[in-house]
Amino acid sequence: MKNRLIKISPKDNLLVALEDIIAGEVVEYDGRPYTITDGVKVKHKIAEHDFNTEDIVVMYGLPVGKTLSPIAKGEVITTKNVVHHTGAFSKRTGVYEWSAPDVKLFEQCTFNGYKRRDGKVGTANNWLVIPLVFCQNRNILILQEELEAQLGYKRSQSKAIDIDHITRAIQNGASIEEVLALDIVSLVEEPYRSPFFPNVDGLRFITHDGGCGGTREDAIVLSKLLAGYIANANVAGATILGLGCQNAEVKFIQQYLEEFGVLGEKPVYILEQQQSVSERDFIAEAVKKTFAGLMEANKVKRTPQPLSELVVGLECGGSDGFSGISSNPLLGYISDMIVALGGSAILSEFPELNGVEQNIVDRCIETDDADKFIDLIRTYAQRAKEAGSGFEANPSPGNIKDGLITDAMKSAGAALKGGTSPIVDVLDYTEVITKKGLSLLCTPGNDVESTTGLASTGANIILFSTGLGTPTGNPAVPVIKVSSNTMLSDRMSDIIDFNAGDIVTGDRSIRESAIELMEYIIRVASGEELVKAEKLRQYDFIPWKRGVSL
Repeated sequence: MKNRLIKISPKDNLLVALEDIIAGEVVEYDGRPYTITDGVKVKHKIAEHDFNTEDIVVMYGLPVGKTLSPIAKGEVITTKNVVHHTGAFSKRTGVYEWSAPDVKLFEQCTFNGYKRRDGKVGTANNWLVIPLVFCQNRNILILQEELEAQLGYKRSQSKAIDIDHITRAIQNGASIEEVLALDIVSLVEEPYRSPFFPNVDGLRFITHDGGCGGTREDAIVLSKLLAGYIANANVAGATILGLGCQNAEVKFIQQYLEEFGVLGEKPVYILEQQQSVSERDFIAEAVKKTFAGLMEANKVKRTPQPLSELVVGLECGGSDGFSGISSNPLLGYISDMIVALGGSAILSEFPELNGVEQNIVDRCIETDDADKFIDLIRTYAQRAKEAGSGFEANPSPGNIKDGLITDAMKSAGAALKGGTSPIVDVLDYTEVITKKGLSLLCTPGNDVESTTGLASTGANIILFSTGLGTPTGNPAVPVIKVSSNTMLSDRMSDIIDFNAGDIVTGDRSIRESAIELMEYIIRVASGEELVKAEKLRQYDFIPWKRGVSL
């Protein structure tokens, strides 16, 4: 008989519902009966035994909450009877031992990537058009309108809206009810690649609201972030538009490009509007510079590269009660495989490491990295408290609705994206990855702020676990969306790239799914498949201003 409940760790005192169970039903798990007192929705949890007030609630083998009142065996865990609670953590002790997964299937595999002069390898060959300051956003959009369609980069393979169908119906006297009943969705397929620059995968236009005003620190961080994007192996070069008087000065971009080892190694054209005689001339010059850059970028071709050149960013967003059972452990297994193959992985989202700090500390190879992590996460937590919030406020209404009722519960599942390999480096926001293996990156839990940081740090592929669904993409790096459940994958098939729902049902093991996902990653890295975010032209970019963002 199919299980209706599941226990994740032998240490847990909660059971997860694999389907809706009505009030009064008696459900067995591991030979024991549980009377579901009030009914439980799929993904939510019930008490494995009776709890007293202030008892510790355990999931994933970790403390994830404390009871506010007595809870009976079989009763549903909610925000009314359980509050956020985590265990303490301290400095690193002992030596961490790791058992790497079997990667024989992929040891001889390669992907077709772009080898850069600095030795890094990209999974894409993109040219960026970037503003140094928000008052250049309009000029960026003008350039986008002029260049994208004419060069063949305004492509998509998505469902478009047929507005003409509505207007014709209205002209023919259709009622409001008839208009609401119209089917106006149509499949539109546009060119995949520019005929002028066949080796350039994308011409990407970025806008943002920074670069001036705010704090000088924010402008400097933005400059370093943008330099990180240009240094990313997926980027061939950039056209940068400034005004001339902004806080994000040209010298900062040049300083960080030199720090990252790409100054003079990639074509970068910087234009300042205050040095131009007119806006028309300024835009014309930007067009010519962009064409020159595209011509240079088009000289680079894909060549076979070892999987050790993959740098995989690990992200989750729109998490649900199954994320920690299927998609997050799957990403963790992939992370371990990449590390075992000599590649790199980056685990982000520090607010979602709350409660698993000791595991992170113990996995750091170097004591200095463990201490850096402790300092970063404690500083982050303190800033949140000073702003009148805290990590405990991290779960969104959607998280709570789908079974993640405390931040510790959410974090214990989210941290599984990082697998079990040793941690070779701890990076603050905008620091660039330099070591093979698993690195930590301090980012907020906000999906786009975090993926924006992952790309700047050097990820050339991003794996994104989701249980509720999100269209998030990135202008420089392919974002592979992995669904925690089959219902989401079926409902949002135009957004989801890979379904991990079979892990929940027991139809496939994590390893079986990981082998299939790895094969898909190789195809994406080789340019043989487009991720859904790319097809939808979803290129999200939000810099973190280092304020409190959970």
